[in-house]
Order: sequence, then structure tokens, then C-alpha cells
Amino acid sequence: MNLHNLKPAEGATHKTKRIGRGEGSGHGGTATKGTKGQQARTGHKTKIGHEGGQMPIQRRMPKRGFISPNKVTYKVFNLGQLDFLIEKYNISEFTPDILYINGLINRTDVVKILSSGELKTKMAFKVNAISAKAKAAIEAAGGSVELV
Repeated sequence: MNLHNLKPAEGATHKTKRIGRGEGSGHGGTATKGTKGQQARTGHKTKIGHEGGQMPIQRRMPKRGFISPNKVTYKVFNLGQLDFLIEKYNISEFTPDILYINGLINRTDVVKILSSGELKTKMAFKVNAISAKAKAAIEAAGGSVELV
């Protein structure tokens, strides 16, 4: 087999329909566009969501609510989860980089620790935010907390 012998598999290619190439083609004259009107003219294209003069759905639906551009969404970890995560992923230090490497958070996530549950492991934490109760519980277990 050589390069000049190669051809597509049987039925893999189709001939394109040559519209508007004379009456003998069966698609001549108006070129399957009907007669006259905006859609028959060259360059015709309808906008996305156009409903033929009816009020479009994005204008019929009411506006609701407000999304603050300054809102910070935290990736939350409770003290009760930490012992399990430390054991499962063999974590030596609880930092956003190590959490990202283990696939627990995305690169841009902001990490916060909350106080639900108990912590038995002594460990150093470098996080973006922490509740006062969680900080006290970590320090009571012999760990340290640093805000990044």
C-alpha cells in the first residue's frame, strides 16, 4: 500500500448538494429557498433566540436576585473530616498546595476550616480562613495555625 493508493472507506464520504446550479440539477431557480422575502436574499442569518417577532423568552422572563461580584466562596473542611483526610492521603502539613496535589480542591479555591467534629492529630495548618472555635481546637490538640 502506498500513499497514492489510499482512499476513504466505502460510504465514508458524501457528495455535497450543489444548489442553484441550473434547472437540470433539480435545485435551480430559487435554489431551495422558496420565493422572495428576507430569507431568500444573500447574507441572511437570524440571531440566536429570534422568535419571529414574538417577545423572546429572555425578555419575557422576570429578573430575580443579585450576585455580588465581591463574594468569596470557601472550600470548607470540618475538624471531623481532617483526621480521615490526613490518614487517607498521608498529609504531613495541611496547605492549599497539598490539597490541590491530592485532588481535594481546585487551584483557585479558598480554604476555610470550621469547628464541627473533633481533631485528634497534631498538625500545622496553613489556610485562608478559620473559625475561632476551630483554631482553639487545633491549638488544644498541639497543632499550629497560619493564615495565608
